[in-house]
Amino acid sequence: MLRTRHTAAFALITVAALALTACGSGDPAAAPAGAPAAEGKVPTTDVVSSVRKDEAAAKLLPADVRAARTLTVAASVGSPPGSTYLADGRTVAGTDIDFADAVARKLGLRLTREVASFEAILPALDSGKYDVGTGNFGVTEERRRTIDFVTYINDGQGFAVRDDSKLKKVTDLTQLCGLTVGTGAGTTFEVTLEENRHLCSDAGREPYDVKTYNDQGATWASLQQGRSDVVMSTINGLRYAVRQQEGVRFLNEFKRLDVGFAFKKGTGLAPAFRAAVNGLKADGTYDRILKKWGIGESAITTSRISPPEIK
Repeated sequence: MLRTRHTAAFALITVAALALTACGSGDPAAAPAGAPAAEGKVPTTDVVSSVRKDEAAAKLLPADVRAARTLTVAASVGSPPGSTYLADGRTVAGTDIDFADAVARKLGLRLTREVASFEAILPALDSGKYDVGTGNFGVTEERRRTIDFVTYINDGQGFAVRDDSKLKKVTDLTQLCGLTVGTGAGTTFEVTLEENRHLCSDAGREPYDVKTYNDQGATWASLQQGRSDVVMSTINGLRYAVRQQEGVRFLNEFKRLDVGFAFKKGTGLAPAFRAAVNGLKADGTYDRILKKWGIGESAITTSRISPPEIK
């Protein structure tokens, strides 16, 4: 059962974990009906409005995009630092949001942002419903077969537990044998866990159980309430979350992954987006965004188009 002293702190996470199952909204920053607003110390420093257009990068855009000067971006809004809602319940904020807005300014574009569920965005890109997707999408070999990426940070997979857990560090998934692992549905974490579940059986041990959730708040609730023994999620998201809650701790990084803007395979937008991200690094905006969200360790040296998965 959720302990009383954790209730207020836990609310900081659950209210920020919105819209992972929401449908696209015509309002670029509208929360689903009835969704609570994010609370806690979500930074609101403006690090984007000073960005100026880079004519050389803008010339790399396809001619029709240069003429329209508008792109539709699908944003999965989950939990900070990646993306969340501010206290008004409408305004979205996070690393994904700042980087998308900064790149748009570099390219002289206006973004029409629609909130969409994490698992729906990649298929929707292929159908042409959206031009670009954001949602802390890790670059994997499987995704590279159908999606193009332009990288902007490095994040990855990690673990968190309650303070009473005997786990100290997870370096091998067999350390999870016999436990229940909570994670997000449709994520690289679910794929990693499912693909390696056999390791426990191969070792003659009880397999771990994987419980998936459509929003991060439910994942944390499963941990706090004892329905999960460990949570697997993004490194940055876990570190942010444990600072907001009592009784939980970050275990360790398990695997690093590059994170990028997602596009339909064969997109003509990728060269311009890569040039824009590298332009943000050159003018200092890139570092200001990382500092704002406290994720300096996620800096990349240079933006790349669909690089191989980090092994």
